[in-house]
This record gives sequence, structure tokens and C-alpha cells, in this order.
Amino acid sequence: MTEAYIFDAARTPRGKGRPDGSLHEVTSMALSARLLNAMKQRNGLEGHAVEDLIWGNVTQVMEQGGCLARSAVLASDLDQAIPGVSINRFCASGLEAVNMAANQLKGGSGQAYLAGGVEMMGRVAMGSDGFAIAVDPSVAMKTYFVPQGISADIIATEYGFTREQADALAVESQRRAKQAWDEGRFAKSIVPAVDQNGLTILDRDEFMRPDTTMDSLSALKPSFKDMGEVMPGFDKVAMLKYPHLPRINHIHHAGNSSGIVDGAAAVLIGTKEWGEQMGLKPRARIRATARIGTDPTIMLTGPVPVTERILRQSGMAISDIDLFEVNEAFASVVLRFMQAFDVDPAIVNVNGGAMAMGHPLGATGAILIGTLLDELERQDKQVGYATLCVASGMGAGTIIERV
Repeated sequence: MTEAYIFDAARTPRGKGRPDGSLHEVTSMALSARLLNAMKQRNGLEGHAVEDLIWGNVTQVMEQGGCLARSAVLASDLDQAIPGVSINRFCASGLEAVNMAANQLKGGSGQAYLAGGVEMMGRVAMGSDGFAIAVDPSVAMKTYFVPQGISADIIATEYGFTREQADALAVESQRRAKQAWDEGRFAKSIVPAVDQNGLTILDRDEFMRPDTTMDSLSALKPSFKDMGEVMPGFDKVAMLKYPHLPRINHIHHAGNSSGIVDGAAAVLIGTKEWGEQMGLKPRARIRATARIGTDPTIMLTGPVPVTERILRQSGMAISDIDLFEVNEAFASVVLRFMQAFDVDPAIVNVNGGAMAMGHPLGATGAILIGTLLDELERQDKQVGYATLCVASGMGAGTIIERV
């Protein structure tokens, strides 16, 4: 079988996903196109150099609708012979784009792909595309639907995680993110965001709050307590599904949950032969990919079964992996992953995560791949694993190995 190699990975800084965010003036298409131009320049992608652009974006309406991937190609300096396809696996869209590209190559379709994603959450609000599982009673009642924040609190309740544990993880994420930026660990992969005049408008993740402390987080009220206990009373729905739980312990708030941000990320994937033709050196190979469906009520436990699946399929053990990127959608997601596999926290999200820098839905999976690869190189480690929980009960994962 043909091997799929990573030749380059880059991302924009993440801007605050609100009107006063630095990227608010930039559309998803424009940000994508500028990142694609950077990938072209960095790697000499002239002509029909790649088979396709596989681009994740979750909220596919308005300016993010209508096959954003193709619009981004046409808005960029890439050759118009390169098509484009937009995909949506919720929070794992960027990772699924990478996985799809890798598996296309392994199956013999094409020689190279650009993959990744974008989300401008400050311009196109999360959920504005509708959500059948939430609004259609025929499926909402069948699945015991609750919002993600309630699901995160169910995980905390079911597996015994406290508010203090979640807050401590959030403080550590902020500390690690600041250290990573201060030490220039992201420098290789950051493409500064520019305006239409070519002037830099953001060159650093702006959502970070490095002065976060346990005391400052303790002052925050749980974000999902009212919707759980008062109206519309989702705790009662959850306890119908899980009657062994006497109550839901609401521990999550804005400080220990992922931030709403804008951003884009791209990964260049190709065969060894294509790289030789292009004069490019592979940095890693994509060793294995996996995806899985899980309980849609607790929803966010997908990183555990998908990891079990990818290890089983690849014939690997958790001890074979040197570094982990587990998306910090909510603190309990990462706490559960580390608990399930008894993983040393020192090798999980070494440079911080979405609680500190934000979670641009369609881009995050590709961001994790780039961050993981850079850190493997910095530490001179060999094998890394990226995984995300996914809305409505799914999980996705990717194992990469340096070459």
C-alpha cells in the first residue's frame, strides 16, 4: 500500500471569535485563501500540484456555505484545476480532512492533497446551520439529547472529576500555551493573518489569558447549571438515560472549556515519489487513522473508544506513543482520556490547548496535527497521536510517525 507523508503544516493565529476580535474583518474564504497562498509559496505548488483541497468547516451556511473549499481555491493563487470539497464531522472536521487525504493516497487516488479547515466563529455563529438531533423530536427524544456542556458535566459526574481538577487543568493549559509562545515553539507553523492590503493584523493567538489562576477561575459560575437544573431541565433528560446518577455535578465554565475563536490550518500530504519530484522532504508519515460513533447523550467520550480502535487496528500499545494531542473541548474530556489510559499528563497537550488558545471548529483537527509534528521534532520524539471528541457522539484519531 502507498504510504501517505506529511510535508508541511501551517496555521493562522487564532483570533477572538467576536466583533472585537482581530480577525473579525476577514471572511472564512479570505483567511483560507491566504493560508493556501502561504502553503503554495512555502512548497512551490505550481500548476495542478495537488489532487484536491479537502477542507473542513462545521457551520456551512452564509459565507461559509456553498462548498467553501472550492471558493477558497478560486480566491487563492492555486491553479483552478485543483478542485475542492468541504466536509463536516463537527469538531473533528479538520482532522477528518487530513485522514481522508491520507486514505485517498493509500488507496492510490492521486499523489498529493492539501487538507485542513477553517472556522470564523465570530462571523458565522456556531449552531446557525441548525442541528437536527437538537430540534427534531423524533431523534432528540430517541437519543436523550442534551447540549455539549451538559455532556461534559455528565462525564465529570460519571468518572468522578471535580471542579478543582478541571480548573487545575485549565490553569496548566494557559501556562503551557504562554511558555510555548514565549519560547517560539509555534514559529515554524504560524502564518500571520493579513488584511486586504497585506498588513499584518494578527501574528499571535489572542484568546490566551496567561494570568489565569485557580482563584480567578473559582469565581466563575458553572455555565450549564441553569440549563441543566432550571429551564429547560436537561439534567432530568440525562438522568433518564443514566438513572444511576443521583444528580449532575456542574463543574464546567468559560475558563475550563474551549474558547470560541477564528482560525484556519492546512496540512500538505503526499506520496514519497511526489515529494521527490517536488524536491520536498517528508516530515512524518500518517501511520493510522480511525473514527467511531459513541453514546450521543454523554457525547464527548469518543477519544477513548476511538483510541482503543486505532491501537487495535495498528497493532500498537498506548506506551508506543510519545506525545498526545487531545482536544480540550472541555476539561473533563482530557481528564477522562488520561484516566482511561493512565497517560502521564506531562506528554498530553505539551503546548497547551483549546482552553487556552481556542477551538476554531473546522480547523482544530489540522491544528493538532501541526502542533504535534512540531513538538515531536522539537523533542526528537518519534510517534504522536491526535484525537478529538465530536458532537452527537463520535471520535476521531490519527497516529503520525516521524521519518
